[in-house]
Amino acid sequence: MYDIVVVGGGPAGVTAALRARELGATVALIERHRLGGTCTNDGCVPTRALAKAARLMRDSEQFGKYGLQMEGHPMVDFGTVMQRTKDVVAELHEKKQLASHMEEVGITVYSPAGNARFIDAQTLQTTNQGEVRGKNFILCVGGHARQLPFPGAEYALTSSTVWDLKQAPQSVAIIGGGATGCQFASVFEDFGASVTILDIAPHILLTEDTDVSNEINRQFEQRGIQIETGIHSVERIERNNGQSVVLYRDSNGSTEKLTVDVVLASVGWPGNIDHLGLEFAGVETNHGYVTVDDYLRTSADHIYAAGDITGRSMLVQSAGYQARIAVENALLSYSQPARERLVPHGGFTDPEYGGVGLTEAEAQRHHDVVTATVPFAALDRAVIDDRKTGFCKLIVDRRTDRVLGAHVVGEHAVEIVSMVSAGMAGALHVRQLADLELAYPTFVAIVGLAARQVAREVGSIPVVPEWRELKEKRGAEWERTNSEGDRS
Repeated sequence: MYDIVVVGGGPAGVTAALRARELGATVALIERHRLGGTCTNDGCVPTRALAKAARLMRDSEQFGKYGLQMEGHPMVDFGTVMQRTKDVVAELHEKKQLASHMEEVGITVYSPAGNARFIDAQTLQTTNQGEVRGKNFILCVGGHARQLPFPGAEYALTSSTVWDLKQAPQSVAIIGGGATGCQFASVFEDFGASVTILDIAPHILLTEDTDVSNEINRQFEQRGIQIETGIHSVERIERNNGQSVVLYRDSNGSTEKLTVDVVLASVGWPGNIDHLGLEFAGVETNHGYVTVDDYLRTSADHIYAAGDITGRSMLVQSAGYQARIAVENALLSYSQPARERLVPHGGFTDPEYGGVGLTEAEAQRHHDVVTATVPFAALDRAVIDDRKTGFCKLIVDRRTDRVLGAHVVGEHAVEIVSMVSAGMAGALHVRQLADLELAYPTFVAIVGLAARQVAREVGSIPVVPEWRELKEKRGAEWERTNSEGDRS
């Protein structure tokens, strides 16, 4: 009997198994198919590889401006593009050597084990490798794309099956305007497809700051991506002459028809709980996820969960964090709550976006806030690289001078908000953030511009009254633009 049995070999499961060994436990890791999880095998890694190809297509548009000669426009060899995504996945597996690494440190790996199912509170029965018994369990089995509940849903691809495409579609309908849907919309449009996003939500990227959602919406529409939000429902998908016909009811209840080469559904990510036999272990579930308390413990005292199966923050960085907390609570009898207020995140769209902390609407519910929004056009680096689209928005508590949130659209947005999150975690005052000597010329320098703008507003940086009375407040900044509101 193992001290810890980890179920699932993605970021949460691998982290949990390795952390348990660091603490001296005997550990088994059970993986149904291939180590690496959704993220590595058919999620964010291959999607980011697609985004890289799309980015190269966009960069080629600048060649002439920078004196680089190219005959005609680059053409998409879609088969090679998709093969590159597979090569990247293979290279990451080769880099990580997950199975051999875990075996070297004393973790027993059951893979491919097939389905694992509890037959009692201490025992899992696997399809391929027999029974595995444990004193404690960490459930890290991830999630899957939600199946749409209407006729013809089987004609829609998902983020897991899109990799089966053999040729580039000329037209795409994407059902769902969240992070994954927007990333695929951006990529397919860069590859030359006509793209339409359908969503019942009032706007795309519903959980992001409103300014981020509005700006991505604006940029998408400028690129020709059609966005239909606030629709009533998708009624069905039909096949006709090799194409898919999406019938949906718009916001007025009228039935509309959209004919495309490919339909991609991105409408949710429930946990992989159906075949675990959780009822035999006394583990409760709710709306497709395992129910956990603040310490990631399930309704069974010896069983914890981490990652997507909890229905909390479904990100790789959160999976690893949760896994460490769950293992330490299970093995060391700790009572560490899993706090995840600061989770930098974003999407590799064109333009990129990122966020951390509270949105402005969330912050205003409990704080007297001051915001600063600085356009990328104010950055010298943005002019140098001809990437002036976007902005950086900081949200600060007027009373404490602490940063509550940061939201960015533009180049390296995810890296920029990650830097801000480090300052937020260290409880930096906005004046301290403003005083950082950030390298020049860089995109991350926009954080300093925004921080100094807020610091002047809240009085952390003193200015004379006459300065505040100027029609347009100008800071003592080397980097600036005459069109402060211009986001290109």
